[in-house]
Amino acid sequence: MTPDPAQPQTTDASLRRRRFAGAATQLGTEVSINFGSSLAGLVIPVVGSFVVVAVRQIVMVAAVLPFYRPKRTELTWQRLWPALALGVVLAIMNLAFYESVHLLGLGIAATIEFLGPLAIALLTSRRLLDVVCALAAGAGVVLLIGPGASDASAIDPWGVALALTAAAAWAGYIVLTRRVAIGLPGLQGLTVASIVSLALLLPFAIATFDAGVIDWRIVGLLVGVGVLSSALPYSLDTYILRRISPRLYAIITSFAPVIAAIFGWLVLGETFTLTEAIAIGVVCGAAGTAIATQRDRPKSDLEQTAEGMA
Repeated sequence: MTPDPAQPQTTDASLRRRRFAGAATQLGTEVSINFGSSLAGLVIPVVGSFVVVAVRQIVMVAAVLPFYRPKRTELTWQRLWPALALGVVLAIMNLAFYESVHLLGLGIAATIEFLGPLAIALLTSRRLLDVVCALAAGAGVVLLIGPGASDASAIDPWGVALALTAAAAWAGYIVLTRRVAIGLPGLQGLTVASIVSLALLLPFAIATFDAGVIDWRIVGLLVGVGVLSSALPYSLDTYILRRISPRLYAIITSFAPVIAAIFGWLVLGETFTLTEAIAIGVVCGAAGTAIATQRDRPKSDLEQTAEGMA
């Protein structure tokens, strides 16, 4: 049988379409996550961070538990403890991030939090370029929260500390996600972690819950945060990662602070000085350069972030 010369071209075109579909969907999930975070910024002053994060975890558990229910016979302590630790880190990460959004604004909080996965990726490399990218990212954050950023009163030190806590927790999340994926297949580990996170947060959410402020608008915002920031992105991850490489996924993710800043402006009415806008761009540029110039090798830790973002 004579080979069809058009077959390779057809295959290449199909791969390009799949790659484009995956990249477009990944960009859509970044929009979804940050739109959800902007809705959280609207509702946190009304109900508090504990309630917002608890509802987000309830939606997450409802989305993954029916499809990724762990088998009790497989839950040995060796497999279970990383998922339990991941649940603790997940609770800290989301709570610290949302409270920092409340104190700093979405754009600034998201940029500082992104230092976590960026640091993990850069610390695993010995390239001079990555050292330069790390220094550039650090300089970007200094510009973002330094005296020239905006009014001194606008930069809350406690908010910065919480954003850095969220960054450290995100780094821990990356490391633990890799351990969990080895022991528990699919999203079973994430299911366990989500249940643990909800169990930790629920008592505080109940204690701070004020039924008098709840109406259908607040309920809609809370559900929207859970769907947009957790349920929808997780449900699309498998579709995306079957069509694009983890490195491309991570490159798109590196622009999350810019997307967050846009939603902070559109939804929350945040404004940015020229210095702040440059600082956010510097952090994103450093992350994108560090990832885009990596040689083909096993997945970096930042690339692993793609499989576990909230």
